[in-house]
Amino acid sequence: MPELPDLSVYLEHLDNRLTGARLEGIRLNSPFLLRTVTPKAEGLIGHQVVGCRRLAKQIVIALEPEYFIVIHLMIAGRFRWADAGAKIPARGGLAAFDFSSGTLILTEASKKKRASLRLVEGESALADLDPGGLEVVDIDMATFAERLSETNHTLKRALTDQRVFAGIGNAYSDEILLAARLSPFKLPRSLSDEEMARLYEACQQVLSEWTARLRSEAGEKFPTKVTAFHPAMAVHGKYREPCPQCGSPVQRIVYAENEANYCARCQTDGRLLADRSLSRLLKDNWPRRLEDLE
Repeated sequence: MPELPDLSVYLEHLDNRLTGARLEGIRLNSPFLLRTVTPKAEGLIGHQVVGCRRLAKQIVIALEPEYFIVIHLMIAGRFRWADAGAKIPARGGLAAFDFSSGTLILTEASKKKRASLRLVEGESALADLDPGGLEVVDIDMATFAERLSETNHTLKRALTDQRVFAGIGNAYSDEILLAARLSPFKLPRSLSDEEMARLYEACQQVLSEWTARLRSEAGEKFPTKVTAFHPAMAVHGKYREPCPQCGSPVQRIVYAENEANYCARCQTDGRLLADRSLSRLLKDNWPRRLEDLE
């Protein structure tokens, strides 16, 4: 799923291409995409784009006077920029938004059709779609610590909960927790002041560095390599590969449709976190420490 760094670069390119342009048409290729009834799509046609923004993990295209196109890419949704009037791809194509400056195409590489489109009128209606998470890069250390301490989630869950912090997901939470040298299952209220400061700084560093990296990789071209698994990542998607900090094999816990990737030596004092399904299967044979794997 695209997260804050990827979405930020998307927004920069969308803003450059769309602000000042007029919406000329909305073409839907999937009956499951549109999740709102009013306003009608035709009511937005002819209105000028005044800017683009992000609402948690949602992309918002703002039209005059107060119309909004709100797109949630979910796990497999992606954007393509094409010449005006470009056809919607037969495979995975969900919609096309025709502007006077070109066509924005929405695709989804999944049969589950989770990506969504909402057409909204009014700032108050738009605010209803905001889960309420704070923007980590815009808050100070004290505000970060206060918000984090209010939740009973584990650190991994708290960082990815859009009601707590906005824009961080499964991938970058793994990278942040490695940089902070903290267990993904540690509880926020158990953090020392020094650990809280490390986590705050890791959030700032990882998100800023990856945004800059992805911006540089895209250059002037519209981003086409938006993915949750970047080869340069330290631990996310790197199960059994060596940790870049200590060389120990990266560990993984899979739960539901998510996973936590971590370094046992750097983050959990060598302890292996129990995967529920495997630990239930192996019982006493489940390895407890990194050395048990060697």
